[in-house]
Amino acid sequence: MQELPLISVIVPVYGVEKYLDKCLGSITGQTYRNLEIILIDDGSPDGSGVICDAWAAKDSRIKVIHKENGGAGAARNAGLDIARGERIAFVDSDDYIAPDMYRHLSELLDGGADIAECGFISVSGDQAEFGRESSFVTVYTSQDAMREHIRDTVFRQLIWNKLYRREVIKGIRFPEGTKIDDEFFTYQALGNAETLALSGQICYAYRQQLGSVMHQLDPFKRLDGILAKQQRLAYLQAHMPELVDEAKLDLFFTCLYAMQGCLRSLSGDEMEKARRILYDALEDTKPLPSGNMLSGKKHLLLRLARTSFEGTCRMLNFLTDIHVLS
Repeated sequence: MQELPLISVIVPVYGVEKYLDKCLGSITGQTYRNLEIILIDDGSPDGSGVICDAWAAKDSRIKVIHKENGGAGAARNAGLDIARGERIAFVDSDDYIAPDMYRHLSELLDGGADIAECGFISVSGDQAEFGRESSFVTVYTSQDAMREHIRDTVFRQLIWNKLYRREVIKGIRFPEGTKIDDEFFTYQALGNAETLALSGQICYAYRQQLGSVMHQLDPFKRLDGILAKQQRLAYLQAHMPELVDEAKLDLFFTCLYAMQGCLRSLSGDEMEKARRILYDALEDTKPLPSGNMLSGKKHLLLRLARTSFEGTCRMLNFLTDIHVLS
Protein backbone atom coordinates (compact mmCIF):
# COMPACT_ATOMS: atom_id res chain seq x y z
CA MET A 1 0.00 0.00 0.00
CA GLN A 2 1.34 3.43 -0.96
CA GLU A 3 2.15 5.66 2.02
CA LEU A 4 0.05 8.77 2.43
CA PRO A 5 1.80 12.10 1.71
CA LEU A 6 3.56 13.53 4.74
CA ILE A 7 1.85 16.59 6.24
CA SER A 8 4.03 18.99 8.24
CA VAL A 9 1.94 20.75 10.90
CA ILE A 10 3.68 23.91 12.16
CA VAL A 11 2.64 25.19 15.60
CA PRO A 12 4.17 28.38 17.08
CA VAL A 13 3.96 28.20 20.87
CA TYR A 14 4.02 31.12 23.29
CA GLY A 15 2.43 31.43 26.74
CA VAL A 16 -0.33 28.87 26.19
CA GLU A 17 0.24 26.28 28.91
CA LYS A 18 -3.48 26.40 29.77
CA TYR A 19 -4.51 25.36 26.25
CA LEU A 20 -1.56 23.46 24.79
CA ASP A 21 -2.55 19.93 25.82
CA LYS A 22 -5.92 20.32 24.10
CA CYS A 23 -4.25 21.63 20.96
CA LEU A 24 -1.62 18.90 20.75
CA GLY A 25 -4.08 16.16 21.64
CA SER A 26 -6.26 17.21 18.72
CA ILE A 27 -3.30 17.09 16.31
CA THR A 28 -1.78 13.82 17.47
CA GLY A 29 -5.27 12.27 17.49
CA GLN A 30 -5.84 12.85 13.78
CA THR A 31 -7.24 9.96 11.77
CA TYR A 32 -4.61 10.94 9.18
CA ARG A 33 -1.50 9.50 10.82
CA ASN A 34 1.40 10.47 8.54
CA LEU A 35 2.19 13.76 10.25
CA GLU A 36 5.32 15.68 11.13
CA ILE A 37 4.37 17.96 14.02
CA ILE A 38 6.77 20.88 14.50
CA LEU A 39 6.42 22.83 17.74
CA ILE A 40 8.32 26.11 17.98
CA ASP A 41 8.65 27.26 21.59
CA ASP A 42 9.06 30.98 20.97
CA GLY A 43 10.71 31.81 24.30
CA SER A 44 7.55 31.06 26.31
CA PRO A 45 7.63 32.63 29.78
CA ASP A 46 5.44 29.87 31.25
CA GLY A 47 5.58 26.08 31.18
CA SER A 48 4.70 25.72 27.50
CA GLY A 49 8.20 24.63 26.51
CA VAL A 50 8.19 21.84 29.10
CA ILE A 51 4.79 20.67 27.82
CA CYS A 52 6.17 20.56 24.27
CA ASP A 53 9.08 18.37 25.38
CA ALA A 54 6.74 16.05 27.28
CA TRP A 55 4.61 15.51 24.18
CA ALA A 56 7.71 14.90 22.04
CA ALA A 57 8.84 12.23 24.50
CA LYS A 58 5.66 10.23 23.91
CA ASP A 59 5.07 10.82 20.20
CA SER A 60 7.97 10.38 17.77
CA ARG A 61 6.21 12.49 15.13
CA ILE A 62 6.79 15.63 17.21
CA LYS A 63 9.85 17.85 16.83
CA VAL A 64 10.48 20.76 19.19
CA ILE A 65 12.47 23.91 18.48
CA HIS A 66 13.28 26.14 21.47
CA LYS A 67 14.23 29.68 20.44
CA GLU A 68 14.37 33.20 21.76
CA ASN A 69 11.15 35.15 21.46
CA GLY A 70 10.80 36.62 18.00
CA GLY A 71 7.07 36.60 17.35
CA ALA A 72 4.77 34.24 15.49
CA GLY A 73 6.16 35.10 12.05
CA ALA A 74 9.72 34.17 13.00
CA ALA A 75 8.47 31.01 14.73
CA ARG A 76 6.53 29.87 11.66
CA ASN A 77 9.55 30.57 9.46
CA ALA A 78 11.68 28.40 11.73
CA GLY A 79 9.15 25.62 11.25
CA LEU A 80 9.10 26.07 7.47
CA ASP A 81 12.90 25.88 7.41
CA ILE A 82 12.89 22.28 8.68
CA ALA A 83 9.53 21.00 7.40
CA ARG A 84 9.85 17.87 5.24
CA GLY A 85 6.21 17.36 4.31
CA GLU A 86 4.79 17.36 0.80
CA ARG A 87 1.88 19.25 2.36
CA ILE A 88 1.98 22.04 4.95
CA ALA A 89 -0.50 23.11 7.63
CA PHE A 90 -0.49 25.62 10.48
CA VAL A 91 -2.26 25.49 13.84
CA ASP A 92 -2.29 28.21 16.50
CA SER A 93 -1.34 26.71 19.84
CA ASP A 94 -4.43 27.87 21.74
CA ASP A 95 -6.79 26.39 19.12
CA TYR A 96 -7.75 22.79 18.32
CA ILE A 97 -8.95 20.78 15.34
CA ALA A 98 -11.46 18.08 14.44
CA PRO A 99 -10.16 14.48 14.39
CA ASP A 100 -10.60 14.14 10.62
CA MET A 101 -9.47 17.61 9.53
CA TYR A 102 -6.31 16.55 7.70
CA ARG A 103 -7.85 13.40 6.23
CA HIS A 104 -10.63 15.54 4.77
CA LEU A 105 -8.41 18.34 3.43
CA SER A 106 -5.84 15.89 2.09
CA GLU A 107 -8.55 14.13 0.07
CA LEU A 108 -9.32 17.49 -1.56
CA LEU A 109 -5.66 17.87 -2.51
CA ASP A 110 -5.71 14.30 -3.84
CA GLY A 111 -8.56 15.47 -6.07
CA GLY A 112 -6.37 18.13 -7.66
CA ALA A 113 -6.55 21.19 -5.40
CA ASP A 114 -3.38 23.07 -4.53
CA ILE A 115 -4.97 24.62 -1.43
CA ALA A 116 -7.94 23.23 0.50
CA GLU A 117 -9.90 25.26 3.05
CA CYS A 118 -12.41 24.10 5.65
CA GLY A 119 -14.83 25.99 7.87
CA PHE A 120 -14.06 27.08 11.42
CA ILE A 121 -16.00 27.91 14.56
CA SER A 122 -15.16 30.53 17.18
CA VAL A 123 -15.13 29.06 20.69
CA SER A 124 -14.30 30.00 24.26
CA GLY A 125 -14.03 26.46 25.63
CA ASP A 126 -12.95 22.93 24.75
CA GLN A 127 -16.23 21.48 23.47
CA ALA A 128 -16.52 22.69 19.88
CA GLU A 129 -19.18 20.98 17.82
CA PHE A 130 -17.46 19.95 14.64
CA GLY A 131 -19.32 18.70 11.60
CA ARG A 132 -20.89 19.87 8.41
CA GLU A 133 -22.39 23.31 8.09
CA SER A 134 -23.32 21.92 4.69
CA SER A 135 -21.94 19.16 2.52
CA PHE A 136 -20.66 21.40 -0.27
CA VAL A 137 -17.22 21.40 -1.83
CA THR A 138 -16.65 24.28 -4.26
CA VAL A 139 -13.70 24.52 -6.62
CA TYR A 140 -12.17 27.92 -7.44
CA THR A 141 -9.59 29.25 -9.83
CA SER A 142 -6.80 31.33 -8.36
CA GLN A 143 -8.38 34.57 -9.60
CA ASP A 144 -11.85 33.73 -8.26
CA ALA A 145 -10.37 32.76 -4.89
CA MET A 146 -8.38 36.00 -4.79
CA ARG A 147 -11.54 37.99 -5.51
CA GLU A 148 -13.28 36.37 -2.52
CA HIS A 149 -10.14 36.96 -0.45
CA ILE A 150 -10.31 40.69 -1.21
CA ARG A 151 -14.00 40.67 -0.25
CA ASP A 152 -13.11 38.81 2.99
CA THR A 153 -15.72 36.12 2.38
CA VAL A 154 -13.77 32.87 1.92
CA PHE A 155 -10.06 32.18 1.44
CA ARG A 156 -9.51 34.93 3.96
CA GLN A 157 -6.09 35.80 5.38
CA LEU A 158 -6.45 33.00 7.95
CA ILE A 159 -3.66 30.46 7.48
CA TRP A 160 -4.83 27.77 9.91
CA ASN A 161 -7.99 26.44 8.23
CA LYS A 162 -6.08 25.46 5.10
CA LEU A 163 -3.83 22.70 3.78
CA TYR A 164 -1.21 23.70 1.21
CA ARG A 165 0.81 21.79 -1.33
CA ARG A 166 4.43 22.48 -0.52
CA GLU A 167 5.23 23.91 -3.95
CA VAL A 168 2.46 26.53 -3.60
CA ILE A 169 4.17 28.18 -0.63
CA LYS A 170 7.75 27.55 -1.69
CA GLY A 171 9.73 30.74 -1.18
CA ILE A 172 7.00 32.53 0.78
CA ARG A 173 8.00 33.57 4.28
CA PHE A 174 6.24 35.43 7.05
CA PRO A 175 7.36 38.95 7.94
CA GLU A 176 9.23 39.15 11.23
CA GLY A 177 8.77 41.86 13.82
CA THR A 178 5.12 42.56 12.97
CA LYS A 179 2.05 41.77 15.04
CA ILE A 180 0.10 40.72 11.94
CA ASP A 181 1.82 38.22 9.66
CA ASP A 182 -0.78 36.03 7.94
CA GLU A 183 -2.07 38.90 5.78
CA PHE A 184 1.36 39.09 4.13
CA PHE A 185 1.40 35.34 3.47
CA THR A 186 -2.02 34.28 2.25
CA TYR A 187 -2.46 36.36 -0.91
CA GLN A 188 0.88 35.06 -2.21
CA ALA A 189 -0.15 31.46 -1.64
CA LEU A 190 -3.50 32.05 -3.37
CA GLY A 191 -1.70 33.62 -6.31
CA ASN A 192 0.61 30.61 -6.68
CA ALA A 193 -2.25 28.11 -6.69
CA GLU A 194 -4.07 27.01 -9.82
CA THR A 195 -7.01 25.20 -8.22
CA LEU A 196 -8.46 25.72 -4.73
CA ALA A 197 -11.15 23.75 -2.93
CA LEU A 198 -13.53 25.14 -0.31
CA SER A 199 -15.27 22.68 2.01
CA GLY A 200 -18.34 23.42 4.11
CA GLN A 201 -17.14 21.01 6.80
CA ILE A 202 -16.31 22.68 10.13
CA CYS A 203 -12.93 21.33 11.23
CA TYR A 204 -11.14 24.10 13.16
CA ALA A 205 -11.91 25.61 16.56
CA TYR A 206 -10.63 29.18 16.84
CA ARG A 207 -10.35 30.06 20.51
CA GLN A 208 -11.31 33.63 21.43
CA GLN A 209 -9.17 35.04 24.23
CA LEU A 210 -9.26 38.56 25.58
CA GLY A 211 -5.53 38.34 26.18
CA SER A 212 -4.62 37.17 22.69
CA VAL A 213 -2.41 39.19 20.34
CA MET A 214 -5.33 40.20 18.11
CA HIS A 215 -7.42 41.41 21.04
CA GLN A 216 -4.49 43.40 22.42
CA LEU A 217 -3.63 45.21 19.20
CA ASP A 218 -3.98 48.97 19.43
CA PRO A 219 -4.91 50.95 16.29
CA PHE A 220 -1.31 51.94 15.65
CA LYS A 221 -0.11 48.33 15.60
CA ARG A 222 -3.01 47.36 13.34
CA LEU A 223 -1.45 49.56 10.68
CA ASP A 224 0.73 46.55 9.83
CA GLY A 225 -2.37 45.34 7.99
CA ILE A 226 -2.31 48.47 5.81
CA LEU A 227 1.18 47.60 4.58
CA ALA A 228 0.06 44.05 3.80
CA LYS A 229 -2.77 45.36 1.63
CA GLN A 230 -0.43 47.79 -0.12
CA GLN A 231 1.83 44.88 -0.99
CA ARG A 232 -1.15 42.82 -2.13
CA LEU A 233 -2.26 45.66 -4.40
CA ALA A 234 1.20 45.82 -5.98
CA TYR A 235 1.10 42.04 -6.48
CA LEU A 236 -2.29 42.24 -8.20
CA GLN A 237 -1.19 45.09 -10.43
CA ALA A 238 1.58 42.79 -11.68
CA HIS A 239 -0.32 39.47 -11.79
CA MET A 240 -4.11 39.98 -11.74
CA PRO A 241 -4.93 43.45 -13.09
CA GLU A 242 -8.63 42.54 -13.37
CA LEU A 243 -8.84 42.69 -9.57
CA VAL A 244 -6.99 45.97 -9.04
CA ASP A 245 -10.11 48.17 -8.76
CA GLU A 246 -11.59 46.00 -6.01
CA ALA A 247 -8.26 45.87 -4.20
CA LYS A 248 -7.93 49.67 -4.36
CA LEU A 249 -11.39 50.15 -2.88
CA ASP A 250 -10.67 47.60 -0.16
CA LEU A 251 -7.42 49.39 0.75
CA PHE A 252 -9.24 52.73 0.76
CA PHE A 253 -11.91 51.54 3.20
CA THR A 254 -9.31 49.79 5.36
CA CYS A 255 -7.55 53.16 5.66
CA LEU A 256 -10.86 54.86 6.44
CA TYR A 257 -11.71 52.50 9.29
CA ALA A 258 -8.11 52.56 10.57
CA MET A 259 -8.21 56.35 10.69
CA GLN A 260 -11.40 56.16 12.77
CA GLY A 261 -9.59 54.03 15.34
CA CYS A 262 -6.48 56.19 15.32
CA LEU A 263 -8.48 59.39 15.87
CA ARG A 264 -10.04 57.78 18.93
CA SER A 265 -6.88 56.39 20.48
CA LEU A 266 -3.78 58.23 19.31
CA SER A 267 -2.39 61.73 19.74
CA GLY A 268 0.79 63.71 19.30
CA ASP A 269 3.68 62.07 17.46
CA GLU A 270 1.92 58.69 17.23
CA MET A 271 -1.05 60.28 15.50
CA GLU A 272 1.19 62.10 13.06
CA LYS A 273 3.05 58.88 12.26
CA ALA A 274 -0.27 57.10 11.70
CA ARG A 275 -1.38 59.90 9.36
CA ARG A 276 1.79 59.50 7.30
CA ILE A 277 1.24 55.76 6.96
CA LEU A 278 -2.42 56.14 6.02
CA TYR A 279 -1.98 58.97 3.56
CA ASP A 280 0.92 57.11 1.95
CA ALA A 281 -1.38 54.11 1.49
CA LEU A 282 -4.13 56.32 0.06
CA GLU A 283 -1.71 57.45 -2.66
CA ASP A 284 -1.61 53.83 -3.84
CA THR A 285 -5.37 53.85 -4.40
CA LYS A 286 -5.15 56.64 -6.99
CA PRO A 287 -6.79 56.92 -9.40
CA LEU A 288 -9.59 55.73 -7.14
CA PRO A 289 -12.29 53.69 -8.93
CA SER A 290 -15.82 55.07 -9.08
CA GLY A 291 -17.13 52.53 -6.62
CA ASN A 292 -20.21 51.71 -8.69
CA MET A 293 -20.01 48.10 -7.48
CA LEU A 294 -20.31 49.20 -3.85
CA SER A 295 -23.39 49.07 -1.65
CA GLY A 296 -25.36 52.30 -1.17
CA LYS A 297 -23.82 52.98 2.26
CA LYS A 298 -20.26 52.45 1.10
CA HIS A 299 -20.84 54.42 -2.07
CA LEU A 300 -22.00 57.38 0.04
CA LEU A 301 -18.98 57.06 2.36
CA LEU A 302 -16.69 57.00 -0.65
CA ARG A 303 -18.18 60.24 -1.97
CA LEU A 304 -17.88 61.92 1.42
CA ALA A 305 -14.34 60.71 2.02
CA ARG A 306 -13.22 61.98 -1.39
CA THR A 307 -14.21 65.46 -0.17
CA SER A 308 -12.81 65.18 3.37
CA PHE A 309 -11.14 61.97 4.46
CA GLU A 310 -10.53 62.81 8.12
CA GLY A 311 -13.78 64.76 8.34
CA THR A 312 -15.69 61.67 7.29
CA CYS A 313 -13.86 59.60 9.91
CA ARG A 314 -14.70 62.12 12.64
CA MET A 315 -18.33 62.15 11.52
CA LEU A 316 -18.49 58.33 11.71
CA ASN A 317 -17.02 58.40 15.22
CA PHE A 318 -19.55 61.02 16.29
CA LEU A 319 -22.49 59.06 14.86
CA THR A 320 -21.23 55.95 16.64
CA ASP A 321 -20.93 57.83 19.94
CA ILE A 322 -24.56 59.01 19.77
CA HIS A 323 -25.65 55.47 18.78
CA VAL A 324 -26.82 56.36 15.29
CA LEU A 325 -24.27 53.84 13.98
CA SER A 326 -23.20 50.64 15.66
